[in-house]
Amino acid sequence: MNLAESLLSALRDHGAREIFGIPGDFALPFFKVIETSNILPLYTLSHEPGVGFAADAAARIRSAPSVAAVTYGAGALNMVNAVASAYAEKAPVVVVSGAPGRAESSRGLLLHHQVKSLDSQHQIYREITCDQARLDDLRTAPEAIARVLHNCVTQSRPVYFEIPRNLVAEPCAAVTRLSADPVDVEAVETCVDEVLERLQRAASPVLMVGVEIRRFGLEQKIELLARRLGIPVVTSFLGRGLLAHSTARVLGTYMGIAGDPELTQLVEQSDALLLLGVILSDTNFGVSSHRLNLRHAIHAEDGAVRLGHHIYPHIPLEAFVDALLARVDRPEATPTPVHAYPRNLMHDDQPITPTDIARAVNDFFAAHGSMPLASDMGDCLFTALDMDNTELVAPGYYATMGYGVPAGLGLQAATGRRPIILVGDGAFQMTGWELGNCRRYGWDPIVLVFNNRSWEMLRVFQPESGFNNLDDWNFAVLAQGLGGIGVRVTTRAELAMALERAASIRGRFVLIEIVLPPNAVSATLARFVAGLTMGRGK
Repeated sequence: MNLAESLLSALRDHGAREIFGIPGDFALPFFKVIETSNILPLYTLSHEPGVGFAADAAARIRSAPSVAAVTYGAGALNMVNAVASAYAEKAPVVVVSGAPGRAESSRGLLLHHQVKSLDSQHQIYREITCDQARLDDLRTAPEAIARVLHNCVTQSRPVYFEIPRNLVAEPCAAVTRLSADPVDVEAVETCVDEVLERLQRAASPVLMVGVEIRRFGLEQKIELLARRLGIPVVTSFLGRGLLAHSTARVLGTYMGIAGDPELTQLVEQSDALLLLGVILSDTNFGVSSHRLNLRHAIHAEDGAVRLGHHIYPHIPLEAFVDALLARVDRPEATPTPVHAYPRNLMHDDQPITPTDIARAVNDFFAAHGSMPLASDMGDCLFTALDMDNTELVAPGYYATMGYGVPAGLGLQAATGRRPIILVGDGAFQMTGWELGNCRRYGWDPIVLVFNNRSWEMLRVFQPESGFNNLDDWNFAVLAQGLGGIGVRVTTRAELAMALERAASIRGRFVLIEIVLPPNAVSATLARFVAGLTMGRGK
């Protein structure tokens, strides 16, 4: 076994099932081993940000590591934003970068792709990954690989490997996976005692679930816990899509003043808000109708449980949930009513609004079954909140543009399921061209492009600025050159017809370019921006 095979086998043993990448000279030897070993399948894309976003989505949807392989310097540094997004939103992306060999780095010459020093890239990635290793010592490489991948899995955050190209094919021992970290059972039980006592004396407890539930593969356990607790269940904004097909019956997504008033009141007046895996971010809580008193909350996230001033460190979320399940054994509660999503689109010649898009997708799901969603940032994401609760990957916290299309490809590569991709025209201009790779791999997403000739979400924040205007690129015409089928729709009837046609087309992506009237935004986005602006004191 050589060094590359040792790393690839360890990646597979830790749950990785695919590699997304773009080769380059410093990475060519590693890519050769990927191809010849067949340990993991390789999907090459067109631009490094797309590689990172695809791996991010695959990691999210499978609750397991996914790999992004690139070359040194120009490749890895071009992927920094995508990896930063994965770090912020806790997606276990494994970055593998080729690197200069020892001999060429010691000749005293500046190397191409080098920035300030040969160590610059490693230092940059220290800021956006939870662990790193430079595999330049064959004796210690297996131990380093085991440590880094262990941290990737247990923390559900990106990690970084740098592999010198001259060592790729050198003999190396196999990697032994590290055992699970020990859990202080007594501390967990003491914590659960206090949590259950708080819940039992509460008049209006509420359970809110967040992204860590998916990251650590806990949805089935949370479904059971929710039924046993018998309390209302909501998702955070970032947790949208959790428990999508469970019997726990999620009431909806908490959006503060941007969301359902009754659900907002339920959450904000709770005297025991149980937050499981919820990130305390402005996108989750910056639109609250009033400042939430988190001293009344029970917050389990990032390896700790907090109850007001009481903090129980070093308690993994799964251990906490398991202990709650062991102590709570009530009869299953009667399912509660869920949020009513808009449907029954009128098939007429009226212009299309974002709510019409949600209605059309919900009608499509009713006729053909639900599909996973990959959404970019912008009004497409807020429109997704009006779609039936299905699996969703989106950069709701880090809020980067360009995520949607490559994320949809990563989602289909990881699951084999056909996704619907929601993307605005501005974000499509960034990474929409990755659709040109669908033909090689048989991917066939349905892509809904919200074309309002604008960075419309930015316009809602600052309507007076003309730089938010975009040209009309006529994306539907471009689809054929990328290997897909494109159709441009301007009325509600045309939208319904295009979706119905897309259902019958398999093996090629279908791009539906939805022409929206100027300044057409969802009511949810308008309220969300107003809430954030108010929270900033502007």
